Amino acid sequence: MSDFPRSLLAASICAALFIPYSYAETAPQSNTVTIGQCRAGDIEPTNQNEQPINVEADKLEAVNGDKATYVGNVVVVQGKKRMSADTVTLHQKDNIVVAQGNVKFDDGEVQAVSERATNNLNTDQLTLEKTNYHFLCQPGRGDAVYVAKTGQAMYEIEDGSITSCPDGDNAWRLKASSISIDQNEETATFYNPRMEVLGVPLFYLPLLQVPIGDTRKTGFLYPTFSFGSKDGFQLNVPIYWNLAPNYDLQTDLKYMENRGTQLNSHFRYLNTFGRGDITYEYLPDDKKYPEKDDRWGFQLTHYGIYDQSWALAVNYAEVSDIDYFSDLGSEIGTRQDGQLTQEASVSYRSANWDLSLLTRDFQILTTTGNQPYKLMPQVAFNYYAPELMRYLDFDLISHVSRFDTDENGAPSATRVHIEPGIKIPLGATWGTWTTEARLLSTYYQQDLDNVDPSKGYKENVSRDIPEFRSNLGLILERDTVVLDGYTQTLEPQVQYLYIPKRDQSDIARYDTTLLQTDYYGLFRSRKYSSVDFVAPANQISYGAASRFFDDQYKERLNIAFGQIFYLDKGLKNNLNNSTTENSDYSAWAVEMDFNYDDALFYHGGIQYDVDTSRVQLSNSTLEYRHDKGFIQTNYRYVTQDYIEDTVGDTLDVNSLTKDGISQLGVVAQYNLTPKWQTKALYYYDLTTDNPLEWQANLTYLSDCWFIGLTYSRELDKWTPSFQQYPDAEARYESNLSVNIGIIGLGTNMTHNNELQSNAIGYGRPFVLSN
Repeated sequence: MSDFPRSLLAASICAALFIPYSYAETAPQSNTVTIGQCRAGDIEPTNQNEQPINVEADKLEAVNGDKATYVGNVVVVQGKKRMSADTVTLHQKDNIVVAQGNVKFDDGEVQAVSERATNNLNTDQLTLEKTNYHFLCQPGRGDAVYVAKTGQAMYEIEDGSITSCPDGDNAWRLKASSISIDQNEETATFYNPRMEVLGVPLFYLPLLQVPIGDTRKTGFLYPTFSFGSKDGFQLNVPIYWNLAPNYDLQTDLKYMENRGTQLNSHFRYLNTFGRGDITYEYLPDDKKYPEKDDRWGFQLTHYGIYDQSWALAVNYAEVSDIDYFSDLGSEIGTRQDGQLTQEASVSYRSANWDLSLLTRDFQILTTTGNQPYKLMPQVAFNYYAPELMRYLDFDLISHVSRFDTDENGAPSATRVHIEPGIKIPLGATWGTWTTEARLLSTYYQQDLDNVDPSKGYKENVSRDIPEFRSNLGLILERDTVVLDGYTQTLEPQVQYLYIPKRDQSDIARYDTTLLQTDYYGLFRSRKYSSVDFVAPANQISYGAASRFFDDQYKERLNIAFGQIFYLDKGLKNNLNNSTTENSDYSAWAVEMDFNYDDALFYHGGIQYDVDTSRVQLSNSTLEYRHDKGFIQTNYRYVTQDYIEDTVGDTLDVNSLTKDGISQLGVVAQYNLTPKWQTKALYYYDLTTDNPLEWQANLTYLSDCWFIGLTYSRELDKWTPSFQQYPDAEARYESNLSVNIGIIGLGTNMTHNNELQSNAIGYGRPFVLSN
């Protein structure tokens, strides 16, 4: 959290009023003190009171043994502190200093103006009357009728206020009948505080304690307000709890007129086992959806290294129901995830081997598709022996995994996998040549109770598959002829891969998915993740990448393209063994990134299938940036066949799409003026000829407050269901909201006005080496 300003009246205001007459001089001095600027970083002596004090005045009136009065344009300077007044009187008998008339003070952190200041030099007690102040190192100003210093670092303020607005602007302020400041504890306690907006009280509390200074302190953060057609009036009051130096907690009380009051908690910790976060959201008795009872969400994340060898990682998330993310805004997950991961791992690592234990489960957030397999658990052991011999590396990959599922008619299994491999890596500045051979040995014990025998699975299966791969890559460089001042590289690459065909139809697919076959995927050794299905191969992958660098060695363009030539085209198949017209070649894969003058950016990729003479998938992002904002267009396309081949074994694709994916989106932001900003996004589905969602936001940003108007309309569901498309009707949910908040004193304006997309979203449109 951002800390509350140092105090309503910094302690140094009082210190400057200590004016021992023994140091006073009436003669003008050369004292150059910068007025009205932050000088918190200036170096000063350890004991500031030992610095000489210089006094300038038009005249000095003194009565021996009674008092000394400086009259007319009195200026007192000590170090970086400066005070001026019409008169300053030292009562020598009582040792009391009184400054009167337009008393001004500046210590490089706070400026203050008072009608009268009194300081008892014996007790160090100070009083200020009718004071106005503002901070020099951060936004913040205020006033107080009466200020009293009651201890070394204790202050009592009567009828005080604070705001981050500039002079003359009282759009909002926090007022209190009295304020107690303890600088040792770095806390400020407000009694009967009230928040005023344009002079109108907005809320009242009997007591409010906020932190001051640079140390984390328990206290309230400033609230935010919003009005929406979906949830009505909303008020969010955050509270920060500084529980210990190594852990803290923030709780948010979020009132929603149409839903109730939600309690959101975010706990952070750091210990010898690592760092982590615990997020919990709880909405009792959702008034908008009473049939869903209490709504809640939970997430635990942890990662750490212990004793240099142990690695711990946890990522567990769960929500009360599958509609949680569509009904409520949440920090736990996003609506498009489709599932929440629940996994934990512990591993031990040494220089040449590692041992790990992993468990994984999922919460599915859709009603369609199969249930994924739980990993309960997996024990993995890996051994590495680089340079076992000169130019020869050896490694061993192995794991034992237990798979369970709640899917009816699906088998459970125990899998044992051992994979030794040898590698010959050769490298130079102009290229690399890597050759490796591996042996994939896998044993399955499958539980086939209640499994349809027609699927052909066997209870015990042993499988041994060798793999051979050789990859050669070159890096060639030249100064371009066409583009003067640019350096071009040409990076050709060729790979041979051989994996013999094995009948694997008697093995279920537990954690195997088709990997994306972009340009870089052409040179992988596996077509699928994991080892349940090892695709046969007898093929040559070839391609090239070319990069262009300007005279500052900044990458401006790269383009890569490649393809696979199948020496045995009978091995060109996929996980679902779909039948397509076979050719000797794979789809062409092309990737491109472009950056013109740091203003126009492009990223695109395409895969063109030579078998069907059609594009399998493509994506493009084009963005133009300028000093007032940006506009970005993006498009993605995936064929129905490609989706079936990739996730058809776990999802009912026909219930989600009838003709693949073809979506177009636009995201834009423009600063109309320094104070007015607009944002918008729009996404359209070309396969169903329906808009997916659009949002528009207009924000006014003042010096100390903001107001944002946002309208959103997004596809919620199909009636009666998407299975009846095109006869199904698209139903949309609309929401108009107004967000209001303050700026400065620990608030974050951008967090409250970002557009949250459930479709494609904004993406960084280039991945060049900059």
